[in-house]
Amino acid sequence: MANQLLHKAAHQKPASTKRGALERLFTLMFQGFVYNQIWEDPVVDLAALDLKAQHRVITIASGGCNVLNYMAADPAKIVAVDLNPNHIALTKLKLSALEHFPNYDTFFRFFGHANDKGNRAAYDKYLRKHLDEETREYWEKDRPLRGRRINMFGKNLYRYGLLGRFIGILHAVAKLHGKKLEPILSARTPEEQRRLFERDIAPLFDYKSIKLLSKSPVSLYALGIPPAQYDELVASGDPVAVLRERVERLACDFPINENYFAWQAFGRGYDTENKEAVPSYLRAEIYEDIRKRTNKVEVHHASLTDFLEAQAPGSLHRYVLLDAQDWMNNDQITALWREIDRTADTRDGRVIFRTAGPDSPLPRKLPPEVLAPWTYLEAESKAWHGKDRSSIYGGFHVYHRRSLS
Repeated sequence: MANQLLHKAAHQKPASTKRGALERLFTLMFQGFVYNQIWEDPVVDLAALDLKAQHRVITIASGGCNVLNYMAADPAKIVAVDLNPNHIALTKLKLSALEHFPNYDTFFRFFGHANDKGNRAAYDKYLRKHLDEETREYWEKDRPLRGRRINMFGKNLYRYGLLGRFIGILHAVAKLHGKKLEPILSARTPEEQRRLFERDIAPLFDYKSIKLLSKSPVSLYALGIPPAQYDELVASGDPVAVLRERVERLACDFPINENYFAWQAFGRGYDTENKEAVPSYLRAEIYEDIRKRTNKVEVHHASLTDFLEAQAPGSLHRYVLLDAQDWMNNDQITALWREIDRTADTRDGRVIFRTAGPDSPLPRKLPPEVLAPWTYLEAESKAWHGKDRSSIYGGFHVYHRRSLS
C-alpha cells in the first residue's frame, strides 16, 4: 500500500522517459525514513492558522513535530495523514511517549537528546505495550548489523533518516575542506553569526563538490525534494545560488541561540544544555498541557486527497499542506482543492502551505472556479515567510475561504 500511495503521488511521466526514471528513483528513496524532524516553523504556522477551540485541523504528519506543536493551541481535533509509513510510525511514537512517559525529563531525553542508551529501556518499559501492533513491529524490527530500529534513539536519531545522512555528508565535505559548521552555534550576536558564516560556511558553495551536489536533482532527493519540486527550485534561479541564499538566511537572519533549525543543520542536534534552540513541544512549560490532549489527535496512513474524499462536507477548518503541492501536476492539485473546498467550513476555512519557489502555484494550476471561493492573504503570507526560521522554502502562503452566498 505504501508503494502505491507514493507512486500515485509522485509518478507523472512514463518510466521509459528520463523524467519518469527520476520520479521512480525518488519514490524508491522516499519509501524509507526521510525526516527525523519537520522543517516547517511551527511558530509561523500557529500565527497563520489562528487556531480556536472549535477548529478541526488536518495536516501532513512528516516527522510529527507539527502535530505536537499544534496541540499547544488546543484545537478540537488534529488529524495527521502521510504517504510514508515511517513518518506515521514516528508520529505515533511521539504521541505515545507524550502520553505514557512518566515525566518531562524522560520525554526530553528521548526526543531532545535522542542519543542516550537509556532510551531503549524507556521504550521497553513505558511505550511498547501501548503501541498498535504495526507501529510496535516497525520500531522493533531487527535490521542486519544495526539491531532494532528503536536503537536509533540511543545513537542520535538526528543522524538517521535520508535527511540526517545528507546533512552528515555536508559536514563530511566541509571537514575535507578544512571547515567546521558547528562553531556558528556558539555565536552570541548577529554580527558574530555573520562573521562565522562568511568564514566557515559561505566558502563551501565555491567548491566543486558542493556545486555538483547542488546541481544534481538526485542528490537533492535526500532532502525530500522530488523532481517536480526541483524544477520549481531551478526556476527560482541557479540552484547553487538559491541554496546559498537560503543557508545564509538560516545562519544569519535569526538569533542562533533559539533557532533549532540552524542547530539541526550545523550541529545535527538540539541545544540540550540551555534548551532554548528546541521545538516548542520539547519545552517544559507546555509539556503538561499537551500531554493531556493526545486523545484529540488521529493519525492515518493515507494520501491527503484520498482521506478528504471520505470526510463530510464542511467538517474541517484548517489545512496544513506543507510543500506537498510542489509534487503535484495540475490534475492532482485540482482534485485536492475540490476536496478541500468541499470539506472546508465556508465561514472559517484556512489553508497554509509552502513552496520551493516564491510564488503560489494556485493561480496557474487551478481552474478559476475552484480558486474563486478562496482569498489569497498575500501581504500576510510574505510577512510570515520572512519570519520562518527554517529558511529552506521560497514562499509561505495562506488562503482564506469566503462564502459566495
